[in-house]
This record gives sequence, C-alpha cells and structure tokens, in this order.
Amino acid sequence: MSDQVLITGASRGIGKAAAERFRKEGWRVINVSRGPCTVPDVVNVPVDLAVPGWEPAVEQALREGAGTGRLCVVHNAALYEHDDALTMDADHLRRVLEVNVVAPLVLNRLARLLLTPGSSLLYVASTLGEKAVKGVASYVTTKHALIGMMRATCQDLAGTQVHTAAVCPGFTDTEMLREHMGADPVVRASVAGMTTFGRLIAPEEIANVLYLCATTPVLNGAVLHANLGQIER
Repeated sequence: MSDQVLITGASRGIGKAAAERFRKEGWRVINVSRGPCTVPDVVNVPVDLAVPGWEPAVEQALREGAGTGRLCVVHNAALYEHDDALTMDADHLRRVLEVNVVAPLVLNRLARLLLTPGSSLLYVASTLGEKAVKGVASYVTTKHALIGMMRATCQDLAGTQVHTAAVCPGFTDTEMLREHMGADPVVRASVAGMTTFGRLIAPEEIANVLYLCATTPVLNGAVLHANLGQIER
C-alpha cells in the first residue's frame, strides 16, 4: 500500500496546494473539509470540523488506505475571525478552538494506530503563533496553542520513529488572505511589502515545505518560519 496523507481544509489555499504536491509524489490524499478538493484522485470526506460527530467518516477513510506505508496528517484547516481579546464571548472562542485546536487533537488520536515508522503529524501554524497583532485574538491564541501541541506531540511520540513539526507561513496568497485584505490594491501592495522579497508567498511554496517536513524526520519538533523574511513593524 502506498503512503497516504490526510489534509484538513484541502479544498483551497495551502491545503489544496499540499494535496497537489503529495499527489505528484504518488501519495494517496484524503481531504477533510466542508468543500471538495478538485485535485484529481483525492478522496474527499465532506465534514464540518466545527460540528462534533465527524470522526467515523474520517476514520473509515483512513482505514481504507491503511497499510505498511507512511501516514502524514497535515492540520491545515483553521477559522480566522476578526475579534478582540477583551470583548469576544466564550462561545465564540469555543467555536474557533473546536476547529483550530480540538480537531487536530482528535485526528491525532484517530491516526495513532496507523502511524508506521516514518509517519508524521504536521501542524500549519502561523507567524502569529509566536507573536500577535490587533483584531484577531482567537486566531493568535489558537495558533500559539497549536505550536504548543506540536511540541507536546514531539515528546509524546518519543521512541516511535514518528515525527512532527509546525510550519508557520507568513503572508500567503490564499483565498483567506484575499478576503481579509479586501479588493483595494493599495492594501494588497502594502501587505506584500511586509516581506523582504516584496511579494506574497505562493501556496505552492508552503506545500513544498510541508512535503519536506513529511519526508525529513530530522526536523522532528521544529518550528519552521516560512515567511520570506517578514519585516516587523
């Protein structure tokens, strides 16, 4: 049986680019998200990670491809909300936590028995996983938590020959970022100017980093900042 990768949120953006990258290398790809991934031959599991009860469908898809090959889980799906640490209510934060933090925890548990030597659990964090900006408190909070979960994962996998890593993208040209920036070209140029290369990151560039992490056990426990040299302001 070939290697397989489960990617959450592979219907667009970084997740879709990762699906393309792993398929190019011959991996069986499972997309877990509300919408389908249009990359050919991807197995789509249409679930909403914010709504409990999605586990059986995902577990079935994993077991259908289980074998002696490697399994990689890429925790990519995330909610990005405009909110404030001093005014958002608890139910709002719980909803974001459910997708950004609880779902990765549950997926790791579902995948645990299928993790052969060389397998990996990868977390798509953010530059905001180690700093903060105004107006996205729940995203900042949960991305910090995701890096903490990766570090705990590294320790709890000791002796298994399974590895983990967190990739922290900078300003990546995804649907999520474009929705956040709006249609104003001045805003887009300003955001692009916040990297030392003066451009946005292509989703394919982050996908390449994720594939590197999946196939490079020496990166176990690493937090990789993939941001084109972000300019701090």
